[in-house]
Amino acid sequence: MNKVTLLILLLMSINAHAQHVFRAIVKDSLSQQPIVNVSVSEGKNKRSLSSDNGKVLFSDLQAGKHLIVFSLEGYDAKEIQITLPDTTWHVILLKAKQKELAEVTVIASSRNNLRMENSPLKVEVLGKEELEEENTIKPGNIASLLSDVSGIQIQQSSAVSGNANVRIQGLEGRYTQLLRDGVPLFDGFSGGFGVLQIPPLDLKQVELIKGCASTLYGSGAIGGLINLISKQPVEQQEAVATLNQTSLKESNVNLYASKRYNHFGYTFFTGLTHQNAADVNKDGFSDVPTLHSVVVHPRLFFYPNEKTKIIAGYTGTFENRLGGDMKVIGNKSDEIHRFFERNNIDRHSAELSLDHTFAKSDRLSVRASLSSFTRGISTADLYFKGRQVSYFTEAAVMVPFSKNSVVAGLNVSGNLFKKLPSDPIALNNFQNNTIGAFAHFTAWLPGNSTFELGLRGDHDNFGNFLLPRVALLHRFNDVWAARLGIGFSYKSPNPLAPQNIDYPIETIQPLPAGIKAERSLGYNAEVNYKKTIGENSSLFINHAFFFTEVRQPIVTIQLPDESVVFNNATKAINTKGLDTYIQLTLNGWEVYAGYTLTVAERKYLTTNQFLPLTTKHRVAFTLVKEFEEHWRFGLEGSYTGSQYRDNESKTPGYVFFAAMVERKFGKYVSLVLNTENLLDYRQSRYESLYTGTITNPTFKPLWAPIEGRVINMSLRIGLL
Repeated sequence: MNKVTLLILLLMSINAHAQHVFRAIVKDSLSQQPIVNVSVSEGKNKRSLSSDNGKVLFSDLQAGKHLIVFSLEGYDAKEIQITLPDTTWHVILLKAKQKELAEVTVIASSRNNLRMENSPLKVEVLGKEELEEENTIKPGNIASLLSDVSGIQIQQSSAVSGNANVRIQGLEGRYTQLLRDGVPLFDGFSGGFGVLQIPPLDLKQVELIKGCASTLYGSGAIGGLINLISKQPVEQQEAVATLNQTSLKESNVNLYASKRYNHFGYTFFTGLTHQNAADVNKDGFSDVPTLHSVVVHPRLFFYPNEKTKIIAGYTGTFENRLGGDMKVIGNKSDEIHRFFERNNIDRHSAELSLDHTFAKSDRLSVRASLSSFTRGISTADLYFKGRQVSYFTEAAVMVPFSKNSVVAGLNVSGNLFKKLPSDPIALNNFQNNTIGAFAHFTAWLPGNSTFELGLRGDHDNFGNFLLPRVALLHRFNDVWAARLGIGFSYKSPNPLAPQNIDYPIETIQPLPAGIKAERSLGYNAEVNYKKTIGENSSLFINHAFFFTEVRQPIVTIQLPDESVVFNNATKAINTKGLDTYIQLTLNGWEVYAGYTLTVAERKYLTTNQFLPLTTKHRVAFTLVKEFEEHWRFGLEGSYTGSQYRDNESKTPGYVFFAAMVERKFGKYVSLVLNTENLLDYRQSRYESLYTGTITNPTFKPLWAPIEGRVINMSLRIGLL
């Protein structure tokens, strides 16, 4: 054997025994985003985990063929055959299991379907467990569920009708944008009772963004946005019924069913609510109005192929509310007892959407909606009926490349308010139409950082708006992370936008000529700590700082003749503070505790600059424990600090407690007993709810509960 042959054999032997490295990046097949902590194995003993950026470096492998297995809970396992040496970076796409797609895994509000832990934009998610629990506690709507989140306040704006709006970080409800599956919902005239007409059983998750978010979805999100994500069908038949009865004589029946077949699927929800009027404090006026409500929401899903999904749906809400003098409600009115307010509401919404994924994982999304909201308002002195028609269309694309992605799109939206035949009021018909374009760039930077740059341009009846936004997420390690963000928002004027107080519609005046849109600038910064404690326990701590400045804010003024007028203030509204919450799971215990400090000031005033009915200090907690898979116990509490009124007086702080116990009977049946406001704290215990006479009362702004202690029992039945 010659020397050349010996040398070749020697090199082959060295190569065969050399140690080689396998390189891969693991991504979600749908979102194209890296997946953390994927188990990567070769043989029985060699195992590795993907890093925060999805990378895998599998060393100490011999030359030759190897079978590499990728697995993670919630995903289908994947095997690939490789031959080493190989210097290629392999891109591994894992597909989420069909069952897991129904769980909270990605957030839709970021538009690029990032996982929550990877999003530079802070998005808080109320998922399946919270919504299922709320369905057995407050099945009629999600208002109570939202009030449990730190930094969010549900403020009742009318003692007569029960109307309420959502306030985020101290700002008034008109600065909160409500969405359903990314489509703007209630605003202006149609904003009345909006959050009170959305049952939890129909929802997959609720996504909350606190702070300026108009760059994502346009006008309205100065305080933040709430995106309600509807359920979608899975292959396993689902059918659920909930029956509920309260001590305040409220009855609820909710039904939900869904199923996905090969190329077709459906979801169907219907909810019925009946509430008798109740005078809790015995002052002669209803603290809870009479309510008859029906909600229907059918949706059809079409899957022409694996990459295309088409959704067509309809939502109908039909509601009759009657509040006021209890004798009028009981059909015993006379010359003295004549005060009442009746609201008849018909809301019709149609939706159509298409999502298509191309060969290179580019995605096209097209969606459209058309909504008609009709409301009739009857009082002792007035009958008014009006209609608001709203439309929304959007086309957007998401293009992933390398580890980055770009989302861009165009949208056209608008609304028209029209008076229908009824008594005359000062308001005229009005409309506003908007055309907008947006783009968002998300980049995975070296050093475990994710950067997002967004830009929106809108044009509507009130001018042009350029809205940039920048956000950054940095992971120091597996435990610590931080976010920073800054963004611009705006809110177009609307005389019927939600207020802290529901003014009678006949007192509201048209917008003055030359009124300008409100503009805002917001900052946020936060630090996260996340630690796994053993096999079934974990700790998560979030500490955030926020600041929002609303420039040229629209101020509402009620004149001595009770007419309500609007104008732009010369100086800003500022809200700032901090928001801290802790989530702990420990040996079956689930604990949530949050504290929010909010300083909200009207800089355009020289005295009493504090924004009225805004608490500076709020503390809240929930505690849940499941025992032996059959019993579940929960305790909830909060402290709401004092609030300023417009006359510089302050309200007292108060404590709120609630408790629930659940008994499960097998897999499909559960019975829940729940008590809200255990201490029976009511504003009426501190002061009268109205001034004036019983014939012509003036109701005070509400800063605490008025319905008192409420006990409810619900039965949840999984029909399949």
